[in-house]
Amino acid sequence: MGEQLTGAQSLVRSLESVGVTDVFGIPGGAILPLYDPLMDSQVVRHVLVRHEQGAGHAAEGYAAATGRVGVCMATSGPGATNLVTPIADAHMDSVPMVAITGQVPSGSIGTDAFQEADIRGITMPITKHNFLVTNPDEIPRAIAEAFHLASTGRPGPVLVDVSKDALQAMTSFDWPPVIDLPGYHPVTRPHAKQVREAARMIVDARQPVLYVGGGVIRANASASLRRLADLTGIPVVTTLMARGAFPDSHPQHLGMPGMHGTVAAVGALQKADLIVALGARFDDRVTGKLSTFAPNAAIIHADIDPAEIGKNRHADVPIVGDLAEVIPELIAAIEHEFAVHQRGDYAAWWSTLSRMRETYPLGYDIPQDGSLSPQYVIARLGQISGPDSIYSAGVGQHQMWAAQFIGYEHPGTWLNSGGLGTMGYAVPAAMGAKVGRPDATVWAIDGDGCFQMTNQELVTCTVNDIPIKVALINNSSLGMVRQWQTLFYNERYSNTDLHSHRVPDFVKLADAYGCHGLRCETPEEVDATIEKALGMNDAPVVIDFVVHKDAMVWPMVAAGTSNDDIMIARSMAPEWGSDD
Repeated sequence: MGEQLTGAQSLVRSLESVGVTDVFGIPGGAILPLYDPLMDSQVVRHVLVRHEQGAGHAAEGYAAATGRVGVCMATSGPGATNLVTPIADAHMDSVPMVAITGQVPSGSIGTDAFQEADIRGITMPITKHNFLVTNPDEIPRAIAEAFHLASTGRPGPVLVDVSKDALQAMTSFDWPPVIDLPGYHPVTRPHAKQVREAARMIVDARQPVLYVGGGVIRANASASLRRLADLTGIPVVTTLMARGAFPDSHPQHLGMPGMHGTVAAVGALQKADLIVALGARFDDRVTGKLSTFAPNAAIIHADIDPAEIGKNRHADVPIVGDLAEVIPELIAAIEHEFAVHQRGDYAAWWSTLSRMRETYPLGYDIPQDGSLSPQYVIARLGQISGPDSIYSAGVGQHQMWAAQFIGYEHPGTWLNSGGLGTMGYAVPAAMGAKVGRPDATVWAIDGDGCFQMTNQELVTCTVNDIPIKVALINNSSLGMVRQWQTLFYNERYSNTDLHSHRVPDFVKLADAYGCHGLRCETPEEVDATIEKALGMNDAPVVIDFVVHKDAMVWPMVAAGTSNDDIMIARSMAPEWGSDD
């Protein structure tokens, strides 16, 4: 018989036992019994956020920066529903996260009690699994299973909803509990025959590409990816979620593919005769119009989630497994091919790609009126703060520029909302990353639209000594929506002007939040302002970069069109095609 505790004490002990050191949350009625023993924990630090959405994104940022499971907490009803967006975000981007919510007493469930919401039903489609616990004896097992599910296989969010009476009742605490998850057996070892077949295809290909997705980062497989690339000499493209999985400085790196990818990366996929997809899911932002994507390419698709393989594009060689095991086995199989047969000959392929890379480098237009170019700001930030910093971005133009113009050398240094595209992600995610990696410099690169959704978490940062830095790309508008209105709606700017140059005054707002507020309006001030911010580590810093509002994200593949119709600079016509 285990130690006699309340359900709430059992839950705190369970969190301590699975290795939790940091939790983001807000108390409320149904979860209040949990907050009492939490106060006595010598292990778990609770960070009181200002909005539950902030708690969820902070848990995501913590997980993405550290590789550990992020944890958030909320009470029942609106507390729990405020976590829905970050849970959906974590689900889309395969982020390991456990959300713990209070629920009304079990006798009241289903009566529309005060602050009741069926959060288990609401989150069923956006969690890997979720639990409703009404028996206090089941708390340790639910917590152990939740952390196991969140962190193994394809990572993702798991919700544990605990009724108030289960938190208050007495129970016995036994650890470790027996985990019983029938049917959950993620395959980690790849099928040897598939790996050998893939190796043969790679050696025989003339125009192969390694199409690298966020799964490489989640699998901690960046080092073996580097070995694979060095061994074969094959060009590499890294998706938005995979920035940092392969060093930007590596000569084989062609950049990011997709809607706002480099011409070389998009072109390499379109012209490839073999695509080796590693932890990527053939997302619509990468493929463009699916029927026109990479028409001549055979597909090797390696992923830990069998549901992704063949979902959007038929795989000629499907490989189900953990990339931490798949890539080393693939390397061994390729070395065997080299020994008995031949090496792949990609010389002609590289000459085509090099010409494309030299002809269409990433660039941007400098405003004629002397105002600040947002791309210049972000490029300088990356150069001055360097590749060991962590960069978290909101969603929109500034996100794409941060993905394009900062050089990423290491996994876990680029945090963004890829699949769901959640505005308001940057500040709380940066906060979570800074809690998880307090010695790193952490930048939130945010737009004035995104920033106004979650900037209250700067209070959390100030009060809890979490000195993040915010580079606010203030173009006074919802920039990406405005870009689409410029291109596709005859410059009819319906509801995209935020008037952020006038209100709020972001420097005063930063000051009110206990942060250092700086403003930068000219190119000449950029370096000094960034360096000043880097020297301020006693409180959060917000830099209001007042930038030109007509800047565009180029290249661009318009939604629903073919990657062959990629647009560059201010031209709307395709600048390169199949004849090149």
